[in-house]
Amino acid sequence: MRRKYILWLAVIGLLASGCTTEQENVLVFGRGGDSVGLDPALESDGESFKVCDNLYETLVTYAEESTAIKPQLARSWTVSQDQLIWTFHLRTDVRFHDGTPFNAAAMLFSLGRQFLKDHPFYKKGIYLYWESMEMDAVVAAIAAPDDSTLVIHLRQPNAPFLANLAMNFCAAVSPTAVRKHGDEYPENPVGTGPFRFAEWRRDERIVLLRNEAYWGAAAKLDRLIFKPIYDASVRFLELRTGAIQGLDNLSPELIAEIEADPELRLQTQPGMNVGYLAMNMDRPPFDNRLVRLALNHAIDKDALIKSFYQGRALPAKNPIPPTLWGYNNAIEAYAYDPQRARDLLRQAGYADGFDTELWAMPVPRPYMPQPQKIAEVIQADLKKVGIRAKIVSWEWATYLAKVQNGEHPMALLGWIGDNGDPDNFLYVLLDKNAAVKPAQNIAFYRSDELHQILVEARRNTVQNERVALYHKAQEIVHRDVPWVPLVHTTQTAAFRRHVQDFKLHPTGSKWFHKVYFSP
Repeated sequence: MRRKYILWLAVIGLLASGCTTEQENVLVFGRGGDSVGLDPALESDGESFKVCDNLYETLVTYAEESTAIKPQLARSWTVSQDQLIWTFHLRTDVRFHDGTPFNAAAMLFSLGRQFLKDHPFYKKGIYLYWESMEMDAVVAAIAAPDDSTLVIHLRQPNAPFLANLAMNFCAAVSPTAVRKHGDEYPENPVGTGPFRFAEWRRDERIVLLRNEAYWGAAAKLDRLIFKPIYDASVRFLELRTGAIQGLDNLSPELIAEIEADPELRLQTQPGMNVGYLAMNMDRPPFDNRLVRLALNHAIDKDALIKSFYQGRALPAKNPIPPTLWGYNNAIEAYAYDPQRARDLLRQAGYADGFDTELWAMPVPRPYMPQPQKIAEVIQADLKKVGIRAKIVSWEWATYLAKVQNGEHPMALLGWIGDNGDPDNFLYVLLDKNAAVKPAQNIAFYRSDELHQILVEARRNTVQNERVALYHKAQEIVHRDVPWVPLVHTTQTAAFRRHVQDFKLHPTGSKWFHKVYFSP
């Protein structure tokens, strides 16, 4: 009965989409949730960024299938011998989607609003990436001496600085559009990318059109539509019927069916990600290390992977994935041991366990394709050792806002690496300065020892010395157990057979400018 109902929903979705086909040169991409907003400096979630990836551009960007840096809005750049002055020579043939010119003043406006106190659009506490990465401590000043030159002065050398500039929060936004729309700009985005914004109907679709005035090679699609479909089975059936032509965040149990269908094509790539359970150290009993350690012994990660990842994941023991340089493989994982967990709870003064809440995401993510079901299994594991956890969930934007403000006792979340640098995991997610609300460090873990090492690793430009520092950082996190690191997953996406030239990227970026339909 349920399968018939799901099939009926898929047919209705197909009719509602106007029976879009590949021949119309329109690609509908199904996803597990809607975007929160489309201002790249404000957002922190993957569903927002996968749309922003196609609207905006940055001074530098990543190579097609790696995190190697290449030019984008900057044609070239130089850096002073002391690594403090970065000079970017900008393209002069670029316009924003509203027809206004991209130049150094526009780039200064885009970056400056995040840290210049006298900027008309500066507001403390809203530019989450800039603040959580402590960019104020990195950037001393930005100048635009002429239309095609941008100069950035640093306070001290910063090893990941150039890679950070390729991240979404450093994208160029139209100053004219930001001034025009103000607080409503996230619903009216204007960038320089290969697609331009056309329409957003919340929880229904976001429509992008090819940017006919794009400075580079024009996108091959006429329209790109992002469609939220919350039920994974409905999302899959819409792919099968052709109502959508692609999707990501696959439920692993569907993979075999996709591989067996000649009309569909599966794509996979080792993921630069981590899924984790954060324990809020500002809230008892999670301020007690023994309690946090008990949870690390209470959860059966291997069973989670067998049930929900179909072998396409690795159990996590560190906050960074093994695909990333600087990974400390010498660390010994905490074994699944319910008796050890009960003993630790007894030592912590909780012989009878305790009542708490386990917050679970409402949408699938690459590191957690079925968060509600995963939460139920974790809930059962915790019950075995005396921890009685009520599962709580919220709408996606609300969930993020609440966990970033520390309203949770425990919460499931994860991270996809933005730039191929361990700093992007360890500093952004676990440094004490990232525990300022709204926080990326949702464990609210504050370690002076860890902070000192992470700051030193940022300032050091010698690779093997940075590796040693990050090895030590992972040892400290492993000792202090602010999380239960759960999994590192394989990225997946699936498309109709005729969709060509989509490539998965280690950062999770979804770029569609080269995608086309074969005959």
